[in-house]
Amino acid sequence: MSTLFPGFSKRQIRTRGARINAVTGGEGPPVLLLHGYPQTHAMWHKVAPRLAREYTVVCPDLRGYGDSSKPKGLSDHSNYSKRAMALDMAQVMAALGHDRFHVVGHDRGGRVGHRLARDHGRRVRSLTVLDISPTLKMYASTSMQFAKAYYHWFFLIQNAPLPEKLLQGRVPQYILGRIGRGKSGLKHFSKEAIGEYVRAFRDPRTIHATCEDYRAAATIDLVHDRKDLKRKITTPLLALWAKQGVIEALFD
Repeated sequence: MSTLFPGFSKRQIRTRGARINAVTGGEGPPVLLLHGYPQTHAMWHKVAPRLAREYTVVCPDLRGYGDSSKPKGLSDHSNYSKRAMALDMAQVMAALGHDRFHVVGHDRGGRVGHRLARDHGRRVRSLTVLDISPTLKMYASTSMQFAKAYYHWFFLIQNAPLPEKLLQGRVPQYILGRIGRGKSGLKHFSKEAIGEYVRAFRDPRTIHATCEDYRAAATIDLVHDRKDLKRKITTPLLALWAKQGVIEALFD
């Protein structure tokens, strides 16, 4: 991992409900980079060193991912709600001495960042979300095209242990299929980063935890989001997505 993040330090930080693994580097205004599925903090390895020239960069593994702890999911999936995962990030940044900070989140990380801006808005200086539309809107707008592109949303939320059992033993094929599904395939992914994703998902606890992330998104996260429908985020917000991606085609 040191070759992916030269000059960065590895940290293990205790939060109220988890132990979060992170790498930190650079100096300047703090920025928190949150990864997506099925990745780890390694997805930022081409971005973080460049940002570290001007910012203090924090790249954690979300709860249940990478080398962060992987608590067993509760019956209501609340310990994998975006509220719980956002609280992890707020406490990580507090532990590192950062009261206010920028947040950039891709995919699942964007959803955690969205909740972070809702629940801890005073602390978030700006929020950038990549390649997402609000979870509530995406479920409400489900179509055949969306279901085909986001089939894993509906597969991973099935009751345990069905998806967990089906994924075990098929990790490399599944990971490569998920991250390489775009038109450019795998050519932009480094072998070391792919190796990190596969290594993490060989742990059955990671498979279970990430299924719980999606189960929470389809249940308790929707409850939280509906309660907040009339409460606008006041944090400066930038939303970016791929021109040829699903978000552009279905939600722009």
